[in-house]
Amino acid sequence: MRARGFTLVELLVAMFITAIIFAMGYAAINQGLNEREGLRARQDRLSAVQNAMRILAQDFSQVAPRPVREPVGDGMQPALIGSAESQPLVAFTRAGWANPAGIQRPALQRVAYVLEDGTLRRLHWRVLDPTLANTPVRRDLLDGVRSVRFRYMDPTRQWRDQWPPQSNIPRGAGPIGLDPRLRMRPIAVEIVLELEDWGTIVRIIEVAS
Repeated sequence: MRARGFTLVELLVAMFITAIIFAMGYAAINQGLNEREGLRARQDRLSAVQNAMRILAQDFSQVAPRPVREPVGDGMQPALIGSAESQPLVAFTRAGWANPAGIQRPALQRVAYVLEDGTLRRLHWRVLDPTLANTPVRRDLLDGVRSVRFRYMDPTRQWRDQWPPQSNIPRGAGPIGLDPRLRMRPIAVEIVLELEDWGTIVRIIEVAS
């Protein structure tokens, strides 16, 4: 009996079909990997946004009526001072500064927020009444930020673009508590974040009384 085998054409056809199947499989695997990386990037971004909003909420909800001394001179800065036309955008004293190590320091903390090169940064000082020699601790909260705006609700439930509402807060008012305007706090703070990828996020935080 004469032996029979595959012809060259049959081998070429089989190799062509196998190559097509491999190409389709590779494309599907590659697409799956790309989608997985994209999903991971979106999850990381979501976590970053949620973490930034959580820190903002924790800070503003615990604003304390404690003015601080000016870095230079005998004047006082209000417990909360905020303006969209200057840096920092907002600075205030907050309560509830955790102290797990039991270090000798107050539970109050001076905090500020700035927007630099598209990054929202949180600053805090290790002392409550800092001087020019005290360097703040900086923490990058969120990148890809186009703009950030703060508004403040006064006791009459009117929104203010800057705080304190009175522009004539006296500098050099003397001991803490001499002028009640230095201790003024809003009853709520509105935060408007405009992100490059997510658009506008609005959050209203109630300040604890």
